[in-house]
Amino acid sequence: MDQQENARRNLHIMWFANFFINGSMTMVLPFLSLYIETFGKFSERYVQHWSGLTFGVTFVSAFAFSPIWGRIGDRYGRKKILIYCGLGMAVSVFMMGFVHSVLQLFILRFFMGFFSGFISMSQAFISTQTPKKIAGRVLGTLQTGTITGSLLGPIIGGVLADSIGYSTTFKYTSFFILISALLVMVTKEYRIAEKQETKSIYSSKEVIQLIIRNPILLTVLLISSLIQIAHFSIQPILSLYVSDLHGKGNVAFYSGIAFSVAGLGNLMMSRNWGKIADRHGYEKILILLLFLAGIIYLPGAFVTSYGQLVLIRFALGVSLGGIIPVQIAYLRQKAPIAVQGEVIGYNTSLRFFGNIFGPLLGGFISGYLGFSAVFISTSSLLILSSLVLYLSVHRHPELVKHPV
Repeated sequence: MDQQENARRNLHIMWFANFFINGSMTMVLPFLSLYIETFGKFSERYVQHWSGLTFGVTFVSAFAFSPIWGRIGDRYGRKKILIYCGLGMAVSVFMMGFVHSVLQLFILRFFMGFFSGFISMSQAFISTQTPKKIAGRVLGTLQTGTITGSLLGPIIGGVLADSIGYSTTFKYTSFFILISALLVMVTKEYRIAEKQETKSIYSSKEVIQLIIRNPILLTVLLISSLIQIAHFSIQPILSLYVSDLHGKGNVAFYSGIAFSVAGLGNLMMSRNWGKIADRHGYEKILILLLFLAGIIYLPGAFVTSYGQLVLIRFALGVSLGGIIPVQIAYLRQKAPIAVQGEVIGYNTSLRFFGNIFGPLLGGFISGYLGFSAVFISTSSLLILSSLVLYLSVHRHPELVKHPV
């Protein structure tokens, strides 16, 4: 089996692994705040704040460990790290089905964060097997596995939660995560050779210097935090917003649809955005997508029905669908093959940094200013991200190079 066939086989396997991972992780999102309500008689503000804390704490530990996993993967192989992450998450989620307090759930969500780098590590795993000229298309294809999981996960989670209960749903979820770890075991790891590369080992200091010397690369990494703060500020309180708009009947199911419809828009356009960026430049497409997402999100502050919210979530998914694969394809262009994992790890760490503050910000704003204010702040952050990247590209045009 030659490298091209191995690459195709690995892409297909990792597509399904990411599908099971992200499907499993998003299964619990529609009812995480509802699960907290079952632990006692709490005020709505208490539930909103603890929903944000419990949702965001996973990303505290993930923020610290993502670059470390990336560096270890660059040195010793990403396949092993993927297996360890899958097993660690499976155990963590399984134990969540047995908790009886907010504190216990909080601790397990924190522990799960140590192993939450599966998706980003899979991106590095495939990236180092992909020629630069088709990186957007290939990584966009990989992203559709993640998106398909996001699309189906919340709906399945909502149905399971309404029919068999929240705690049992966590136990089922852990089984699907385990499947992802088993799938990774049958992949074959290798890296394509690139003539211009002379070094095979870089120190962490050299990697950081490489990033700092390219202001556009640094900006693309830094705005990952702003994007995630914007995107995740609405996640922990979305089910409560759905309850306000639609009523409390089957709220887990309808929350699942509201989560998943964004995934449908993602699925439709992720690979296409990657192909467009391969042709026209990753920086230009990132600027466009961020601006579109900001404009689309703003009307969410003024919806008066559940159907309007669903339409906005779908349109948002169309624009957000290209951001991650285009970002990773850009990193594939700029980072040496020997440090792809570490650079993507820094990107993931910055995204997790945004994930930490996004839910906290969303819970705080919704608790004091209402749900509409969350959409306004989210829209502003996305447009700000677009503006920051545009200014960086405008100031350093010599660093903008069309993909070869």
